[in-house]
Amino acid sequence: MGLFSRKPKTPKPVNSNGSSGGGAGNDSASVNSEGSNFRSSSHTGHSRIQIHNANRTSAGSVPQTPLTPMTPHLSAQAMSRVNLPKPPDPSLDAAGYLKSLGSVRERSKIVTDKALRNGLAHFDVDMDKFPDVVTFVCGIIKRDFDPPFLSIPPHGRYQHFCVGGRDRVANLLATFPDTVDSTEKCRRLIDLFLVSVLLDAGAGTSWSFKSAENGRVYRRSEGLAIASLEMFKAGLFSGNPGNKFQVDKDGLQKLEVEQLAKGMQSRPGSEIAGLEGRAQLLIRLSSALADKPEFFGDDGRPGNMIDYLLAHPTTQASSTPIVVLPTLWNVLMSGLGPIWPPSRTAIDGVSLGDAWPCSSMPQQAQPPTSPGFSPFPNSSGPSAAAWEAILPFHKLTQWLTYSLMQPMTNLLRIQFAGTELLTGLPEYRNGGLFIDLGVLTLKPDDLERGLQNYNDHYQRSGIKGVEVAPMFEPSDDVIVEWRGVTVGFLDQLLVEVNQALKKELHGGELTLAQLLEAGSWKGGREIAELNRPNTKEPPILIDSDGTVF
Repeated sequence: MGLFSRKPKTPKPVNSNGSSGGGAGNDSASVNSEGSNFRSSSHTGHSRIQIHNANRTSAGSVPQTPLTPMTPHLSAQAMSRVNLPKPPDPSLDAAGYLKSLGSVRERSKIVTDKALRNGLAHFDVDMDKFPDVVTFVCGIIKRDFDPPFLSIPPHGRYQHFCVGGRDRVANLLATFPDTVDSTEKCRRLIDLFLVSVLLDAGAGTSWSFKSAENGRVYRRSEGLAIASLEMFKAGLFSGNPGNKFQVDKDGLQKLEVEQLAKGMQSRPGSEIAGLEGRAQLLIRLSSALADKPEFFGDDGRPGNMIDYLLAHPTTQASSTPIVVLPTLWNVLMSGLGPIWPPSRTAIDGVSLGDAWPCSSMPQQAQPPTSPGFSPFPNSSGPSAAAWEAILPFHKLTQWLTYSLMQPMTNLLRIQFAGTELLTGLPEYRNGGLFIDLGVLTLKPDDLERGLQNYNDHYQRSGIKGVEVAPMFEPSDDVIVEWRGVTVGFLDQLLVEVNQALKKELHGGELTLAQLLEAGSWKGGREIAELNRPNTKEPPILIDSDGTVF
């Protein structure tokens, strides 16, 4: 068994109310076919959905992924000794506040509160369907893991490297000579995970990757993980002739779009979505690494952040170092800020990254178009400040944070204080779960506009669409509102899933990171496979540039 491994659980078929059926499924390491393992009497009867195992644990998800243990967790006594810094005051530093981790949940609450009153601009909300989501997610968790569910790993990129039950991370570590100590091993995994996460935007329906390791074909997030691993092992991202197993500023600076296309096997008929955007993201990463030697060292290497974190004055040095999570967040937000496209939202000249204007947020009043006329005749209260209309998510940075904690915890026994600040990831699998199970329904005018966008997109691309779905750009108000309510609904889902599984949890509770891993993300993918079996796409399509989703 590898460092990160666990014994696989024999899966059990269960139905939507969580009851077990007979029989056992067989693990399949191949994801050549991502057919659904759902059975339903109809595509509209959400409460009738049943979850079955057809020779594998999870259709299109991560079958039999090894465990990444994040224990021992900090004790309450240890936590009480850790002081977390507060986010900046938005009235004094709006950009700093909107880039803080704490702002994501705080600002999304505004949209979520509107959703609970069925007051969203683009979606009708039926909270009577929320119990269906809880039941569905609980069924998936109980299907794939044994109570009290201690073996559920936290959400992170690591699991995607282990598709098919093959612990590729442990295999990679085993290839390093004994002269490579644990700290350097951790640096190498941080290098790999960071690049892999940045490449983990939606790959598109047609793309697939054939692994040189075993000849099998992988798609979507798992395919992107395997592709990034094989490029990493080939030294594509390294500028150090003495160590190809690293990512550094020199290696990224010489990266060309054609090299990335070859490494990701993007080709006619199997093009990866947003290839140019992904390549430019990595090239900009080179400059960002060079600009922050205090974080990434003179060689501009992501893995050098370990040295910065361990030496930071807020880190409690002991047999188990305790790093304050906002310190890691600052490294990622400040150190990687320049990689985001310049077209992103900015305030006071500062680019905010993954943060967008949203009509469901408080709006700044506009001056009247004529004397005595107000464009907001029914508005009340003072006008909002400009920053209040912006909804922050920082999805890729949060995905990085979840993912980078894993090797640091496993290899160096670093603990992180403040992980409760992280939110559910506002992306199309988590968000699609609430649409496909009927909690959210796109309003007719937006549906019509989205379908027109879909038709226009496929006419431009010359590709014939298979399963029609509304499509929007990441900056569209529909998408921003959808993502905002997803953050809040995932928090509520965690509470209700823990309540529903109270007996099986034996006094414990699932963390949000475990819910994302074992329930919502996996559930969003699986229900998409049921409703759109040919493409397995989410219920709303994103016309992505490769830098958001």
